[in-house]
Amino acid sequence: MTDTRRLLVVGRGRMGQIVERLCPDYGFQLAGTIDRQAAAIENDWPAADVAIDFSTADAVAANLPRLLGRGISVVVGTTGWQRQEAALRELAKTYDAGVVAAPNFALGVNIFLALAERAAHLMAGRDTFRPWIHELHHAAKADAPSGTAQALRERGRAADPDRQFPITSIRAGAIPGIHTLTYDGPFDTVMLSHTARSRDGFAAGALLAAEWLPGHTGVFTFEDVLFGEAQ
Repeated sequence: MTDTRRLLVVGRGRMGQIVERLCPDYGFQLAGTIDRQAAAIENDWPAADVAIDFSTADAVAANLPRLLGRGISVVVGTTGWQRQEAALRELAKTYDAGVVAAPNFALGVNIFLALAERAAHLMAGRDTFRPWIHELHHAAKADAPSGTAQALRERGRAADPDRQFPITSIRAGAIPGIHTLTYDGPFDTVMLSHTARSRDGFAAGALLAAEWLPGHTGVFTFEDVLFGEAQ
């Protein structure tokens, strides 16, 4: 990027603080942050070109329309807001701004999801193999199953509708995130797994999406950013 763009960080939890730290590496100037207290005073929000939201599910539903109404494109990395997602996606289409929403912004996770979808196609109809999903996260993560685990299940069901793809979730310690898709058969086991070693990878992906967003209007996935817009 040749021009410095102004970035607004929504939510000052662990992820928000990492985004603040890394944003200069992606050509952004930190315009400011919105925490729970500042969210109630919209007139005090600083001007920005792009916002990255790692707040809470309830905050996304409240803040996304307000940000879009100010002409600020938004990267949503918060999970657990799926119940409002369809309505908010329709609302976002009415504004002259863009939204990139994803349950996980790590590059490796998105490649992992694509591989898992391919595996589901290959396993479809092979009834001797039984699939399940296992995910682990830190004890402070509120939603279970994780957004990534749900995305993994959705892709599996789309490729192989006869399967249920049950999910087991564990919350313990300080685990950044581990997701495993297992197919177990009578003679062998096939496993695909992704392990996050640092939350920096999630923040870096969100900043990559924020870098891409200006000039794009509508609602996009992180795959649109990484692999080209959906046709």
